[in-house]
Amino acid sequence: MQILTRRQLFLLVLLTFVWGFNWPIMKLGVTDYPPLTFRALSLLFGLPVLGLALVLAKVPFRIPRAHWPELLLLTATNMLVWHALIIIAVKSLSSGRAAILGYTMPIFSAVLGALFFGNRLLPRAWLGVAAAGLGVMLLLWHELTNLAGRPVGVILALFAAATWAVGTQLLRRTAMPVATLTISFWMTALSTLGLCVLSLVFEKSQWRMPAPVNAWPILYNAVMIFGFAHAAWFYLARSLPPVASTLSVMFIPVLGVFSGAVWLGEVLHWQDWTAVGLMVVAIASVLWPRRAAAPPA
Repeated sequence: MQILTRRQLFLLVLLTFVWGFNWPIMKLGVTDYPPLTFRALSLLFGLPVLGLALVLAKVPFRIPRAHWPELLLLTATNMLVWHALIIIAVKSLSSGRAAILGYTMPIFSAVLGALFFGNRLLPRAWLGVAAAGLGVMLLLWHELTNLAGRPVGVILALFAAATWAVGTQLLRRTAMPVATLTISFWMTALSTLGLCVLSLVFEKSQWRMPAPVNAWPILYNAVMIFGFAHAAWFYLARSLPPVASTLSVMFIPVLGVFSGAVWLGEVLHWQDWTAVGLMVVAIASVLWPRRAAAPPA
């Protein structure tokens, strides 16, 4: 297993908090506001922030035309499908449980990588996958009855997670000779266009100015999610092994569950606390350094 650098560890910790707290924030933002419009506005305001980051870092914007078909595929699997479907699921499910379903992505990614992308998983990596899967099931323990009444939200969240898992594997293997920040910018730009079209087609009759309870979640998503978190995630996905870059973020749904309990009054059970320990096991299984080989006699 690869040892994280200080920069990777810092980004991972910050990413966990930014994404984890965003689940109840999104729930607040879309409770009485059209979800696709919420997401489109977040992207519209977040794209200039990301563009400014490229300018300040003196990173070129250009992607060679030959790589645009691959860019479109990466956009669809890493951002567009995920953001369109998961925001609809958040509106119909509780914030914490939507986070849990969405973050089945690392489990999908690890299994798909082993089955179809030639990733060789060590036994303790499979232990991490099993621990994460059990943690997800425990966190859903008291939601099974409610989820059965909301099959569309559940299906959308799981499909979004599976699509994102494929995108993570493709991003890891991209051969585009450009900076990750450049790829992130153009994926965000294309996703902005796609979400604006979806909002126009399905929610035009619901368009209105966001109230303060909707406006500050939109700004949080614009700056922290689309201006920072996605760029940080794409960097980690390209620089770390697939299992490490996916299972290492398994604490995000746990944070989403507990922050939702504090802000939105969602009830916690013993299964939630047990799942915390299982997520820690999943993270440690892929990030704990391997024991150095003994020197020859």
